[in-house]
Amino acid sequence: MGLRTVFTLLAILVSALFFGSFFSETLSFLWGVSLLVLFILYQSWNQERLLKAIQGDDLIGRSRGIGRWRIIFELLEKKSKGWRQEILRSEIEYKRFIQAVQASPNGLIMLDEDDQIEWCNNICKEHFRLDPLRDARQPITFLLRHPDFIRYMQNSDFTSPLNLDFMGVNGNLMLLLQVYPYGENRKLLLSQDVTVLKRNESIRQDFVANVSHELRTPLTVLNGFLETLQEIPLNAAERKKYLNLMSLQSSRMLSLVEELLILTKLDHSPISPKTSVVKVKDLLQRLLDDGKSLSNSRHEIRCEIHSEKNILGAENEIFSAFSNLVTNAIRYTQENGFIEIAWRDEVSGGAIFSVTDSGIGITPEHIPRLTERFYRVDRSRSRESGGTGLGLAIVKHVAIRHGAKLEIQSTPAVGSVFSIQFDSERLTPDLDSLKNEASQD
Repeated sequence: MGLRTVFTLLAILVSALFFGSFFSETLSFLWGVSLLVLFILYQSWNQERLLKAIQGDDLIGRSRGIGRWRIIFELLEKKSKGWRQEILRSEIEYKRFIQAVQASPNGLIMLDEDDQIEWCNNICKEHFRLDPLRDARQPITFLLRHPDFIRYMQNSDFTSPLNLDFMGVNGNLMLLLQVYPYGENRKLLLSQDVTVLKRNESIRQDFVANVSHELRTPLTVLNGFLETLQEIPLNAAERKKYLNLMSLQSSRMLSLVEELLILTKLDHSPISPKTSVVKVKDLLQRLLDDGKSLSNSRHEIRCEIHSEKNILGAENEIFSAFSNLVTNAIRYTQENGFIEIAWRDEVSGGAIFSVTDSGIGITPEHIPRLTERFYRVDRSRSRESGGTGLGLAIVKHVAIRHGAKLEIQSTPAVGSVFSIQFDSERLTPDLDSLKNEASQD
């Protein structure tokens, strides 16, 4: 009991004695009891307020009491404000932490000592079709029933990650999983989507294998011819024949290397700027001359120009793409067939460059893959015609860099149409043509 309480009781007794000298003993007794009851009620009221304040059910309010109770309530209010600020800061930090984990592209699953799910982030929906609320407290091996994963969890050897093919929400995924033990027999399961990485690695391996294969054939031929020239005496005609064949194979290798360098440059370059004007009429005249030279009068080649627009972009890239389409048309069109090179306006304001041929055509199942590197419909025929399998890949990349779209239409034994559609923002009027029209008027 504090000094203030003792003094209060003494005051009550003194008051009782003082008033007892003027009133009867009964009144003095009642007065003392009343004061004592009031004191007890005041203490009980303050104790009740203190209990509610501690429980958090009620605020102290403006009335802070007197004496020791005032000090108690003021200290309690000060401490309460500090605690609330700390709790608020903790809640904000917790929310930020959860937001950061949710923003991660990797899946995170927290497992208890029985390998039951305690918590998982939203990306686990895409990786494993898990729902953070629905699947809480469920054993992980009940939900991820892949045999390799079950063995991984049962062996409890988590020093190495696990590569897993899994059917996610958006299709088949290649996931990299690893478990990290922590705390009291708890585990943290991390998942990383490596589908794109694995696919790119596969593409890279196929690309290296294709390049090696494409270079090996002409190198083998060259090596054989060189051995023949070194070891076997040949007359002038035979020697000339072998040298011509060697020149053909070396040209093929040079063409392959040049197209690989072009593709590498296109892969690592930004979108082509719109600062340079490509004069399409001059470009088509070059294509027509080169096409006739390559055809050597074996085909009917004509050029139709129905647009007075030029292209904003890189002239060497545009010429490379257009030339590839013309060259392919000549290679895969039989003798006496026709090839049409055309440049036409579109109703939407754009323009289309197209190459139409009466060649062998392409079956529908091959068309979606024609722009893949080294993809060939008929490998033996492609090699006979001197194709590298990179031409259409270059055309596609050039089109993308110029905001254009490559379209392919083909019917077996009838012919094909390869077209590149340019949007109006990539086109500009041919000022020379406009001046000529104005002078004629």
